[in-house]
Amino acid sequence: MKLALFDLDHTLLNIDSDHSWGEFLINEGLVDPVHHRAMNDKFYEDYKAGQLDPIAYNEFVFEFLTQHDNEYLTQLHSLFMEKIIRPQMRPDGFDAIQRHKDAGHQLVGITATSDFITVPIFQEFGISEIIATNAEVIDGKYSGKVINVPSFQKGKLVRLDQWLQGREVTESWAYSDSINDRFLLEYADHAIAVSPDDRLTTLAKEQDWDIQDWSISS
Repeated sequence: MKLALFDLDHTLLNIDSDHSWGEFLINEGLVDPVHHRAMNDKFYEDYKAGQLDPIAYNEFVFEFLTQHDNEYLTQLHSLFMEKIIRPQMRPDGFDAIQRHKDAGHQLVGITATSDFITVPIFQEFGISEIIATNAEVIDGKYSGKVINVPSFQKGKLVRLDQWLQGREVTESWAYSDSINDRFLLEYADHAIAVSPDDRLTTLAKEQDWDIQDWSISS
């Protein structure tokens, strides 16, 4: 298997989908704006600092999901895609995905953000195999809990190993913007730092990794 791994937030997207979902809920008047923004912003700063508690953050995100049925949540996510996500999908991301498809490579989207938020986004990019932080569903309803290992930092490698289930990878590529993904990038034969943050820029230069700018004006 030749494997291409794509992070989502600030890699394929110009924005962070998790944080943007919180802002979307605030702007739609669906959550308490003061409390939700304070929590959302704090977790986002923790993420950028590499100090995020992924279970605590995702359980904060999942709390809203527990209060609504799936039909409503699906409709709301469609509005989120239309208003927020599609304008921020990076053309260079689509191009890279197509190159790997044309080469016959296996594509996997791999993200610390929840499956609820990210599965429809990856699918719109044409990626159907997705590793994300999993929201527990019991009897068709979100419980508010995280199941499995959160797909964050070294957890991405744990989840990738679970996904591979012993299949042999003969060559691999990994695309990410964040120092949080240094372990994923170190795993790959070909590491591509996409519009990287400052710490990843430094590491990428030290490791002689490919650095590409996929950013679009927002």
